[in-house]
Amino acid sequence: MPVILPLRPRTALGPALAAVLLLSGCGADVDSDDAGKAPTTTVNRCGEPVEYTRPQRAVVYEGGSADKLFSLGLTEYVHGYVMPPANPPVTESPWASEYAKVKMLSDDLLNKELVVEAGSDFVVAGWNSGFSDERGITPEILDKLGVQSFMHTESCYNYPGHPEQAGPFEALYTDLERLGSIFGVEDKADKVVAGLKERVRTVAAAAPEGDPVPVFLYDSGTDQPFTAGSQVPPTDIIATAGGRNIFAGLDERWTQVGWEAVTDAEPEVVIVLDYGDQPAEKKIDFLKSSPHTRHLPAVRKDNFFVLDYNEGISGPRNVDGLEKFARYLRELDS
Repeated sequence: MPVILPLRPRTALGPALAAVLLLSGCGADVDSDDAGKAPTTTVNRCGEPVEYTRPQRAVVYEGGSADKLFSLGLTEYVHGYVMPPANPPVTESPWASEYAKVKMLSDDLLNKELVVEAGSDFVVAGWNSGFSDERGITPEILDKLGVQSFMHTESCYNYPGHPEQAGPFEALYTDLERLGSIFGVEDKADKVVAGLKERVRTVAAAAPEGDPVPVFLYDSGTDQPFTAGSQVPPTDIIATAGGRNIFAGLDERWTQVGWEAVTDAEPEVVIVLDYGDQPAEKKIDFLKSSPHTRHLPAVRKDNFFVLDYNEGISGPRNVDGLEKFARYLRELDS
């Protein structure tokens, strides 16, 4: 965990003045309802209705946030991105050309000082991932600074005061629709969501028949494994493809469990989450050698599927991961 230095005292700009400075600084051509006034709209930030002024200098945390805006054609409104080492290189992204048009602001965790120094008027991240009480960057703190914020719906189920719960794929669609409203690109958002839903339906229709295959997602951990509960995209990926996340009954996002629970569930497939700084090969080697896991059916049969980090966190690439995993299950079933 990096050490976050205390902020130097700053003089807060009034929202109107800040908006003028930000608009003049980026040179964007923004439609407005009234002369000199940017359009506003009200959408939910988790379970809280929030009025948004159309952003001009977004800061996005991790690939999922960036991908959502890029998929909606909003690159010109993205000032920069924060990309910790867990994320694979942006050159591997379907939107690599869009990443190249914006600034990389940090390869560390999101923090308030970075956002302020970037002159950002909008931050996209998840609760307890990019936003964090411990690190002093929350929507409430940014509100006081006149900086708007948006949280991934997938991360909202335990957001203090304003929780919101939705299935991971439904949460993805919700985010794209809400971001479309905030930026005034509702038609584009509708088309993107419709395309994703059609791809998901196609996969579901081709899923293997019979009992769902028990699947264990291995994120990390040796003493205790870190895995996926019901609130994160891999659970929907597994279920839609025709499998069953052995920990889908846990009302959690990413969570720690015991090895005994993994052993008792006898998974037939292990999905290994591939980090930029924790490659899947090393995790597979561990699973093959550990006394906790080397006798699991999936390990004995060498049934490993590698899921890219950005296919496992909330973003449009979830559906890429779904299609790949579905092909893998069909091959196992053949």
